[in-house]
Amino acid sequence: MTDILRIFFIIILLTIALAAYFLVIGALFSSRMMKTRRVISQMPGRAFGVGFVNFMFFGVILIILFTLADGNANRVSSVIRGILLIPTLTLAALLSAVLSFGLAGIANILGERIFPESNALKRNIYGTVALSFACALPGVGWFLLFPYLGFIGIGAFILGLFQRENI
Repeated sequence: MTDILRIFFIIILLTIALAAYFLVIGALFSSRMMKTRRVISQMPGRAFGVGFVNFMFFGVILIILFTLADGNANRVSSVIRGILLIPTLTLAALLSAVLSFGLAGIANILGERIFPESNALKRNIYGTVALSFACALPGVGWFLLFPYLGFIGIGAFILGLFQRENI
């Protein structure tokens, strides 16, 4: 019983931290967030396709690089492992940053659609809480909802990079 309470407490603390992280991303990179939100709202299907293809492409590259940099499975010297580890960790950090921008945009839109009468700060917090609790649902949240939203978020960020500014 204490394990369940401990896990629930950890999920609540991580949700609070994630809400703060999404608020900071939205405040520091407001123009990038607006582009990501616009793409999510206007073309979620296209964003899903672009996100799926890019995640699979970079995911395969990451798996190959992590396998080569492991060194235990193959007889690779420590110098080569160190050299391979730098682009591997850089690519993993880049993919994580793109995913976090996309999920922040999704949480913002979710809060806007669920709580339209609240101010922007509360909408973002409520959207993050709803998103994280929905994705914490065993089975459906882990293997269906989170990958779906992650692919949309990655694709929306990438499509937002190539979107022209309307002046």
